[in-house]
Amino acid sequence: MNIRETTLGARIDGKAFAANVRAHVADHVAELNSEHGITPGLAVVLVGEDPASEVYVRNKARQTRETGMTGFEHKLDAETSEADLLALLARLNADRSVHGILVQLPLPRHIDTEAVLAAIDPAKDVDGFHISNVGLLGTGQKALVPCTPLGCLMMLRDRLGDLKGLNAVVVGRSNIVGRPMAQLLLRDDCTVTVAHRHSRDLAEICRGADILVVAVGRPGMIKGDWVKPGATVIDVG
Repeated sequence: MNIRETTLGARIDGKAFAANVRAHVADHVAELNSEHGITPGLAVVLVGEDPASEVYVRNKARQTRETGMTGFEHKLDAETSEADLLALLARLNADRSVHGILVQLPLPRHIDTEAVLAAIDPAKDVDGFHISNVGLLGTGQKALVPCTPLGCLMMLRDRLGDLKGLNAVVVGRSNIVGRPMAQLLLRDDCTVTVAHRHSRDLAEICRGADILVVAVGRPGMIKGDWVKPGATVIDVG
């Protein structure tokens, strides 16, 4: 994730910000354990051997341990049936030592992703992909939300302070980043435009942004002269 302010050319150090967040999480985990005897548990489920997914899962497991939480890794063969995966999720839902469940996407083609996400207990849906959490976020209520847009929002608040009234443009409308990002910015009282591949005059839309969040998975799509002086840009690579 690359973030910059066009006025001064200053960059937000995402790695340093993330390290600070993990330190705060570790403090809260220790406090929860000492005061209530609870150690949060995160179960990560990986189906298949997608190289990028394996890296993500390995990093999540390491960071879970570093913050003092308990990690449960479930690595399943690519041929695992949908029924077997759903049965595993049912067990994790019922396991009181598991407080969060994360199913790494994408799943093999023979598995219905929507059925799998719907099978996760909404209270343990740390990715915020369950329709219940999506609906709560969309109606401005408290919900578990996807980590990438939430991280973006946290850094924007840290750098800009109050976001109220700022013009925010989100390029991309995926359920993982674009749509929840727009909802989070609306919740912070931004004026939000969601642009996508069918938007007319994308360059002009971007030029009106005080905050520009790009989540399209396509390098070089946004040109330098599309960004007005003083805008804060987040490139969700």
